[in-house]
Amino acid sequence: MISLRRLAIAAAACLAFSASYCVANPVVDTPAGKLEGRSDGAISVFKGIPYALPPVGQLRWKAPSPMPRWQGVKSAAAYGSACMQPISKLPNIYTDDPGPLSEDCLTLNIWAPADAKNAPVFFWIHGGALVGGSSSERMYDGAKLAAHGVVVVSINYRVGVFGFLAHPELSAESPLGISGNWGILDQIAALKWVKQNIASFGGDPANVTIAGQSAGGLSVMYLLASPEARGLFAKAIAQSAYMITTPELKEAKYGLPSAEQSGVALAAALHKPDIKALRAMDAEELTTAAAMARFSPFGAVDGHVLKRQLVDTLDAGEQAPVPLMAGFNSGEIRSLRILAPAVPASASDYEAVIRDRYQDLADDFLRLYPGSNMQESIFAASRDALYGWTAERLVKKQTRLGQPAYLYIWDHAYPAADSVGLHGFHAEELPYLFGTFDRVGPYWPKVPETPEERSTSEVLMSYWVSFMRTGKPEAANAPVWPAYDATSAYLAFQQSPQTSTHLMPGMYDLVEKVVCRRRASGAQPWNWNAGLAAPKLPAKTAACN
Repeated sequence: MISLRRLAIAAAACLAFSASYCVANPVVDTPAGKLEGRSDGAISVFKGIPYALPPVGQLRWKAPSPMPRWQGVKSAAAYGSACMQPISKLPNIYTDDPGPLSEDCLTLNIWAPADAKNAPVFFWIHGGALVGGSSSERMYDGAKLAAHGVVVVSINYRVGVFGFLAHPELSAESPLGISGNWGILDQIAALKWVKQNIASFGGDPANVTIAGQSAGGLSVMYLLASPEARGLFAKAIAQSAYMITTPELKEAKYGLPSAEQSGVALAAALHKPDIKALRAMDAEELTTAAAMARFSPFGAVDGHVLKRQLVDTLDAGEQAPVPLMAGFNSGEIRSLRILAPAVPASASDYEAVIRDRYQDLADDFLRLYPGSNMQESIFAASRDALYGWTAERLVKKQTRLGQPAYLYIWDHAYPAADSVGLHGFHAEELPYLFGTFDRVGPYWPKVPETPEERSTSEVLMSYWVSFMRTGKPEAANAPVWPAYDATSAYLAFQQSPQTSTHLMPGMYDLVEKVVCRRRASGAQPWNWNAGLAAPKLPAKTAACN
């Protein structure tokens, strides 16, 4: 627990000097070592805590190694470096300064009420397409969320080529014969650190909720599926997750090369003969070169960290049996237009392509995504194939396990976003969740500081905190959020929360049929290839209606 004796002594010294500005720093003595943080009002803040040894030199592309207990009192006043990542030269609404970059980046941050005792723990995994992002992003400041009585933890994990490179030589180094899932193993190592140490901050190690948005939501699914993470968390929240095809470690399948083949191809593109040569490369040079070579970081089905495809894990009921919340945003693709195919010259052209690609399911597709408004249909089809179907599939399968599961859609409007065509855009809910309207990036549509928007933020935080605490999302002066169950219930975050049933009728069934046929064929991924970008649909089989 936070050292009350140290606080009392420091406070007395402050009073003797000048009570007007002297504030004692919180100190904790954890199994990992002693830490000195900072006070933010009633919240104690600890930043840049190392949870594993730096994965540099010969530890590059190794599973994270536990950090030995340090001696003395370690300062936890500043964020650690962000993990190595390319910096975009073209600004967009997600652009923000990640700060210093380093391979020595396996750190986490904690915001805890000063009087916390057995408090729920919120374990936040940042997004960034598994390419970038950082726990130090200003929008993820956990103070306001922690003020609701929870301990907030945010983590860094290896991304890009450092987090997800698989290669036959790396697999040969492993006793299990596997490689590639370094970033997922980092997340698991951070969860193990939390389990061992969070009680010292007033958190309950038996009540940890893993949560993340976008690639953070994908990471939540990886953790739900991974046997290595079992028992390290009690609940899960997946925001705008996407259940895409996962490369197999050693076998080309579903139209994708194996993860090891991708690693060999990258080494060849960089003119490096082996892993030794890749380890010798400067980290920044390697980051840039891998991005230029279009290396795509994803988890790998290796039989150990990820035993099988996420869709197969859920179908087999092998995911962690925990309460779950999942949802997506109405305008996901409005801010991710790279995922949206170009609008055809005419509605007849649009319909012709859809009929060619979707075959006997074309009428179902066109009822949901008609040619009368092609741009909106393109946005919606891409959104649903990635995010909508994923959210509903998660709650359906978790319900089947006998666990409470809750579905939502974020469809909230505010002027700065709507005025530039970004209604309900990807990640729009995040400053509401963290209460950080004033900490968004420089190109983010500014959220107005009005009572209405603050009320929306408070309701969202209350639902999330209630779920962390009890497994049931509740908020004062807001609708009861029913579990998905047999009624297919969901909550819509509009100008105020609204409950209903059967979200977007027909959407889930259509995407499920398409994915089923692609899985059965073994030759097509179920990734970004929806609508006009879809390949010709495989024929119906006995297993796929």
